[in-house]
Amino acid sequence: MFEQTFKNIDDILHKDAGCGSELDYVEQTSWILFLKYLDDLEKDKETAALLSGKTYERIIESKFRWITWAAPKLKNGNVDHNAMTGDDLVDFVNSELFPYLKKFKGSAESANTIEYKIGEIFSELKNRIQGGYNLREVLNLINELRFRTHQEKHEMSHLYEGKIKNMGNAGRNGGEYYTPRPLIKTIVKVISPKIGNSIYDGAVGSAGFLVEAFDYLNQPNLSTNQILLLQKNTFYGKEKKSLAYIIGIMNMILHGVEAPNIIHTNTLAENLADIQEKDRYDIILANPPFGGKERAEVQQNFPIKTGETASLFLQHFIKILKAGGSAGIVIKNTFLSNTDSASSALRKALLTTCNLHTVLDLPGGTFTGAGVKTVVLFFEKGKPTQKTWFYQLNLNRNLGKTNPLNEKDLEDFIALQKTQVESENSWIIDISDINQDTFDLSVKNPNAPEQAPLRSPEEILKEMDKLDQQSKNILKTIKGLL
Repeated sequence: MFEQTFKNIDDILHKDAGCGSELDYVEQTSWILFLKYLDDLEKDKETAALLSGKTYERIIESKFRWITWAAPKLKNGNVDHNAMTGDDLVDFVNSELFPYLKKFKGSAESANTIEYKIGEIFSELKNRIQGGYNLREVLNLINELRFRTHQEKHEMSHLYEGKIKNMGNAGRNGGEYYTPRPLIKTIVKVISPKIGNSIYDGAVGSAGFLVEAFDYLNQPNLSTNQILLLQKNTFYGKEKKSLAYIIGIMNMILHGVEAPNIIHTNTLAENLADIQEKDRYDIILANPPFGGKERAEVQQNFPIKTGETASLFLQHFIKILKAGGSAGIVIKNTFLSNTDSASSALRKALLTTCNLHTVLDLPGGTFTGAGVKTVVLFFEKGKPTQKTWFYQLNLNRNLGKTNPLNEKDLEDFIALQKTQVESENSWIIDISDINQDTFDLSVKNPNAPEQAPLRSPEEILKEMDKLDQQSKNILKTIKGLL
C-alpha cells in the first residue's frame, strides 16, 4: 500500500512546474510526511495522557493542525471533499503555515526538542509545489498513510530509505545522501556499540549510520530508562546542507527517534582547539564528502592545513573522539598513499594517536555514481598503532546501480575481522616497517594468488601461426570430401 502511494505522489510531483528532480520529490514529500507524522504523534500522546488521567497540550495550534487544513472532516467523520485547494491552498501554505512553523525555532526550550526541529525544518525549506490541485492530491494520498504501529513505521522507513537511495543513484552529489546500507551495517557490527555509548556523525547526510546504529541497539526487552537513553542521549549529528539535514531528521523520525539530536551547521567551522572533553563521543561513524574543497578561513581551524574536505573531517573526528573510543570512517583510498605533506602529516597523526587496527579496501562501484575507490578506517583512540590488518574486498562481479553491494559480499570480512587472520584477501602490516617519513599505507596484498605471467609477443604469434595451419588443414579435408 505505502509503496504505491509513494509512486503516485512522484507521478503528481513530476507534473508540477515547481518540482524538477528526484531531490525535489523527496524534499516535498518529506515536509508533508513530517506534518502527518507529527499529527499522529500528537494523537498518540493525547491518548496516552487520557489513559493515565492527565491532559496533553498540543504543540500545533488548532488552525494549523493537519486535520484542520490538510484533511478536514465532516461532522459524520468522513473526509471533507470541499477542503481548501487550488490557489487558496498554496497561499495558505506559503503565507500562513510555513511562517507559523518557522517561529518554533525561536520559542523552543532547547535544540533537542521536537519544537525546535519543527522550526528548523520549516526555516530551511519552502513549498515548491506550485499547483494547488497537485498539492491537494498529494495531501489526500499522504493522509491515507499511518505511523501508529511498529509495522507501519517499519514499512514507511524502509520505503523512505528507498527514496534516499534513488537520490544517490540519480547522481548530483548523491553520495551526500546515501551510503550503501550493507556497508553501514557491516561498519556498525565491527564497531559493536553498546547501550550508554554516545554515537556521532559529523557529516550526517541522510543519517544512515545513526539509523543503523539505532536499529542495532533497539532490541526487545529494553528497560524504560534504556529506551529513554536511546531516544534522547545516544545519537548526535551535524549537517551543513539544508536538504540532507531535513532528510536526516525525517529518516531518524521514521525509524523511531522522536526528536533527533541533529544540528544544522558546518562541522568544519568549529575550531579544533575549542573542543573540550564534554564535547567528545564514544563512537564515531561517518562517510564525509568525497573530493570537496574548503576555503582558507575554514582550514585555519585545523592544525594540518589542507583544502581536502575529508582530511579536515578526519582531523575533527580524531579530536572529538573520546580516549578509548572507536571509529569507523569511510574515506577515499588515496588517503593511504597521497604524497603531499598534509596527507603524510595526517597519516602520522592518526597512527600515533590512535590504533588503526583495520582497513577495509572496497572495490570500485561501491558508491554508485561517485566514481571513486574507498576504504574504511577502523580505529580506537588512545594508543599508537603497532599493526594494521588489511582486508581487500574482491568480488567476482562489477558493482553498479543494477548490481549493488550486498550483505553477503561482506560476510567473509566480518568473520575474519574478529580474529584478524591472514587469507588470500587479508594481511597484516607492521607499522614499524613502513616509511617513517611518509607513513604510506598503500601496501599491496602479499597473499593474493599469483596470476599466470603474460605471454611474450613471439609466443602469441607462434600460437597464431599454429592455429592458422590447423585451419588450413581442416579446410583442405573438407574440400576433399566435396
